Amino acid sequence: MLQNPKRYTITAALPYTNGPIHIGHLAGVYVPSDIYSRYLRLLGKDVAFICGSDEHGVAISMKAKKEGITPQEVIDKYDGIIRKSFLDFGISFDNYSRTSSQIHHDTASEFFRKLYNDGKFIEEVTEQLYDAKANQFLADRFVVGTCPKCGNEEAYGDQCERCGSTLNATDLINPKSTITGDTPVLKSTKHWFLPLDQYDAFLKEWILKDHAKDWKTNVLGQVKSWLDDGLKPRAVTRDLDWGIPVPVEGAVGKVLYVWFDAPIGYISSTKEWAKREGKDWEPYWKSADTKLVHFIGKDNIVFHCVIFPAMLKAEGSYILPDNVPANEFLNLEGNKLSTSKNWAVWLHEYLEDFPDKQDVLRYALTSNAPETKDNDFTWKDFQARNNNELVAVFGNFINRVVVLTNKYYDGLVPEPEAFSEVDVQTLSEMHAYPAVISSSVERYRFREALVELMNLARLGNKYLADEEPWKLIKENPERVKTQMYIALQIATALAILSEPFLPFTSAKLKKMLNVHPSPEAVIDWLEVSKAEQILAPGTKIGVAELLFAKIEDEEIQRQIDKLEATKTANKAENKKAEPQKDLIQFEDFAKMDLRTGTIIEAEKMPKANKLLVLKVDTGIDIRTIVSGIAESFSPEGIIGQKVTVLVNLAPRNLRGVESQGMILMAANAAGKLVFVNPDAEVPNGETIN
Repeated sequence: MLQNPKRYTITAALPYTNGPIHIGHLAGVYVPSDIYSRYLRLLGKDVAFICGSDEHGVAISMKAKKEGITPQEVIDKYDGIIRKSFLDFGISFDNYSRTSSQIHHDTASEFFRKLYNDGKFIEEVTEQLYDAKANQFLADRFVVGTCPKCGNEEAYGDQCERCGSTLNATDLINPKSTITGDTPVLKSTKHWFLPLDQYDAFLKEWILKDHAKDWKTNVLGQVKSWLDDGLKPRAVTRDLDWGIPVPVEGAVGKVLYVWFDAPIGYISSTKEWAKREGKDWEPYWKSADTKLVHFIGKDNIVFHCVIFPAMLKAEGSYILPDNVPANEFLNLEGNKLSTSKNWAVWLHEYLEDFPDKQDVLRYALTSNAPETKDNDFTWKDFQARNNNELVAVFGNFINRVVVLTNKYYDGLVPEPEAFSEVDVQTLSEMHAYPAVISSSVERYRFREALVELMNLARLGNKYLADEEPWKLIKENPERVKTQMYIALQIATALAILSEPFLPFTSAKLKKMLNVHPSPEAVIDWLEVSKAEQILAPGTKIGVAELLFAKIEDEEIQRQIDKLEATKTANKAENKKAEPQKDLIQFEDFAKMDLRTGTIIEAEKMPKANKLLVLKVDTGIDIRTIVSGIAESFSPEGIIGQKVTVLVNLAPRNLRGVESQGMILMAANAAGKLVFVNPDAEVPNGETIN
C-alpha cells in the first residue's frame, strides 16, 4: 500500500454502451468510487476520477443487429443516456470519455505498437470458431455453449456468467452461433497473443505477496484461482468489423480485443482531462508517488488484476494499481439483475420516478453494498431505509435543531455558556467521528463508514432527547443556549461528513445552516476536529426544510408492479408450446362427448387451495364438477361463465365430492388459467365436434 501519495488516479469500470445504467452497476462500481473520490477531495487531495463509455466489442455489434441500426447509432444512443444519468445522479467524474474518440484510438494503437515493436506478443495461426452461413468468425458473445467448468448451457465465448470463469470461445462444449443458430466449424486465422504465462512469477509476487494484507479476500481468492490454474497466452486481437483496427501490417479485418482496448480507455480519458485542464497527464499514470485504484465489479477482476497489469508491465513505463476493491453482485428482489431480460432498476427511470431522491438510492445501495458477498435489493428495504433511518433519524434531528434555533433565537447561533460533563462528552464523541469514518473509507469499507455517519446523527438525537431543551427553555434559558449550540455543531459535522455519501443532502444542509467553509477550513476541521471553527455563534441560519420525505406504500407498489409486469413479459417471451402428444385415431377422439355448458353455482372446496366445486348446466342435466381453478378465479366471478365440458369422463371422487366431468382450460403467457369457452349465443348442451 502506497503511503502518503502525492496524487490519486481513481478509475471506475467503463460501462458498455449497449444499454443504460442499472442499480447493480451503481452498487458495484459507481457509488463506491464516487464516495472515495469525494472523500479524497474533501481532504484536499489531488484527484483524477476517470471513466468513459466502452464502445467496442461484440456486445455493441450484437445490440446493433438486434435493433436494426449501426454500431455508431447504438453507442451514440446509450452514451447519451448514460452520461445524463451519471450527471443527474451526481457521480463526480473529473472526466467521462468515449473509446470511440480519436484520442483513445491513437492511445490504444500506440500502446499496441509499443508492445509489438518490443516483441512482447506471440503471433500465431490458430483454429477459431467460424459461422459458414454468416461468413464470419465467432468472437466472444457471438457464440454460446456449455461451460466446461460448471455445466452452464448458456455460457458465452468469453465468460460464463454463472460461475464467473473467463473462457475462450473454443473452450465451449456444443457451441452455437448466436447469429444463425448453426453449429460453427473450426477455421484457421492469425492473431496476436499476450503470453500471460511469462508474467506468472511477477503477478504472484506482486499480488499474492505484496498485497496479501490490504486487498479484499474476494479479489485475492479469484486471482489466486486463476494463477493456480496456470496462465496461458491470450489473444489481444479479434476478427471483427467493429473496433480499433490492429495497427500493423497483415491485420486486415482484425481489431483490438475489447479487453485490451477498454482499460487503455482509462489512460486516454486521463489524457483528455489533462489537455482540457492544462495539466500533464503522465504523473497520474507514470509517477511512483501516484496511487492508482480501480473500482470494478467481480466479473472484471481477472481483467484488472491479471491481464491489464501484465499489459502495463509489458509496456514498462506505467505504475500498477495500488488496490482493486471489487464488489460482488447485487441481485434484485431475489433474482439476478439482467439487462437482456429487463430485470433491473434502470437509473434514468429511477430519476424520473424519484427526481429528488438521488441520495436515498445512494444510501440504500451503500447500506446494502455487496462488498464481500452478493446482496439483494428490494423496494421494501429501500422504503424502510428511507423512512426509518434517513427521515426518522437524520432528517428528524436536523429538523428539530433548525426549528428550535429559529424559534428561540430568530435563527442566530447562540453563544454557549459553560459546558457540562454531558456536553464535553458529546463534543468529544462528535470530534472522533471524522477519524472513524476516514479509517473505514481508507479501507474501502463504505458500508461501515455510512453506519458511523448515521451514528453521528443518532448521537445528536440522543443528546436532544436526553437534554429536552423544549422543556428547559422557560426555567433555564441560558442552559438551552449551550444545548442548542452543541446540537448545531453536530448538525454542521453531519453537513460536512455526509458530502461523500449524500452530496445533495450535504449541499442542502450547508445552505440551511449557512455553512460555506473554504476547503482549507474544512481540512483543518477534519484534522483537528473543532467544529466550532466552522459554525460560529452569531451566524444566521436559514429556515427548516425537510431533508428527506417519507416514501408511501403506493410509490413502492408501483415499482413492484413494474417488476411483476417484466416478469410476466419474460414468461410470455420464453414460453414454449408443449410438444405434440402421441397420435390418436379418429375413433379415439369420437369417444369424447364435449358439450357447451354454463356455470350456475361455485364455491371453494374446504381445506383445498386449488379446488372449486361447480354446478354446471350441461343442457342434458345439472351436474357437479370439481375443478382446480381456484388460484385463477374467485367463485363469485365465474357465475354465468360459458364453458366447454367433457361430459362423459368417468366420475371421480375428490375429497368426498363426486366430480362428474371436466372443464376445458388453457394457460396464458403468465401461467394463469383461462376458459376455452364457446360463443355466448350457443345454447347449453350443444355438441362440440
